[in-house]
Amino acid sequence: MNDTPTLDDLRNQLVDEIVAKRPLPAPIEHALRTVRRDLHLPGLDPAAAYTNRAVTIKDNPNGPLALSCASVPSTVAMMLAQLAPQPGDHILEIGAGTGYNAALLAELVGPDGQITTIDIDPGVALHARQALNRAGYEHVRVMERDGLKGAPEHAPYTRMIATVGLWDIPATWWQQLADGGRLVLPLRWRGQTRSVALTRHGNTLVSDDMELCGFVPIIGQHGEHTTELAHGAVRLHHDQDQPIGPDRLAEVFSTPLTELWSQARVGNEETFDGIWLRATASDDAICRIEVTNKALDEGVRRPAIPSRSPALVSGSSLAYLIVERDNADLERPSRLGAAGYGPDATALARNLIAHITNWSTDRAAAPHMTIHPAGTPDNELPKGHVIDKVDSRIRFTELNA
Repeated sequence: MNDTPTLDDLRNQLVDEIVAKRPLPAPIEHALRTVRRDLHLPGLDPAAAYTNRAVTIKDNPNGPLALSCASVPSTVAMMLAQLAPQPGDHILEIGAGTGYNAALLAELVGPDGQITTIDIDPGVALHARQALNRAGYEHVRVMERDGLKGAPEHAPYTRMIATVGLWDIPATWWQQLADGGRLVLPLRWRGQTRSVALTRHGNTLVSDDMELCGFVPIIGQHGEHTTELAHGAVRLHHDQDQPIGPDRLAEVFSTPLTELWSQARVGNEETFDGIWLRATASDDAICRIEVTNKALDEGVRRPAIPSRSPALVSGSSLAYLIVERDNADLERPSRLGAAGYGPDATALARNLIAHITNWSTDRAAAPHMTIHPAGTPDNELPKGHVIDKVDSRIRFTELNA
């Protein structure tokens, strides 16, 4: 007997793995079991096509992040669940990638629906076109186009989805999404990225779900800045409206370390990214710190996650999240705290401890987000904390479990 698994076996095993961790609506599960990812990744070992990992399809010669990737299948599934495509939908996808997501969308909207997928890179658009043809989805429209402009000639769209990271929602997209339509995108603010699901109600986009994710950023948006410290061994990733710069922070790591600890504890597999999300809804000092191995070797206190941890920055001081395993509680063996540097280290560390404590009282709570066009007067916004971007104003209100 031949025990080698077939491609169908491999595909079903991958879907079984995904739904075991996160149940999916039946139509999305069916589409994942139907569409062949291996046809969208030619040259890759077919078995590797059915592992739950991202695959780079075009490297970036000018930076560490790829120009285009095939997203992690579980993330693809999560975002499709957020989008909730229906038969007959007219959908615009920004970021064609391999064409795999467009094929899934085509399955979900059926013969009465329309899928348009666009990509700024001609090679990526060609890859998607050829893969969709191989897989039998010739009717999917593929366009070489700047994603920030959308595809107005085929609008309005009942649903739009971005498979590239966005720092802001372009004004052009508002004109192309139908009222009552749904938009799902990986949105960046205060150094983090969340897949945000939004529904348009007139001139307001209202969120009902936010999930942690990571995506290659779209070309053409420059609202997130990077400030390098310690000769580039530490980096702060922050928004353009945050007054963070290297001059005032140049000597911050030569000051004494301050450590404060909260009463909050976490289990081995428990995420604490909600601290970051909750803090962005009220605190304009929060951003992301990245500490390299070089800095760790030179004695900088290790953040909770060296590549991406929340930090508070004010003037010439900063504080960031730390974690330490002490096994005082076997179910939650690690405690959460704050490390601070600079003259206001203690005050910032205390502020971060307050964010940790607030999160710990209700770890499933999330802020409610609405997004409004830039220029919307303050008196027309509901009460809440506002983050201004170029084309939009993001407003947060009370937490919902």
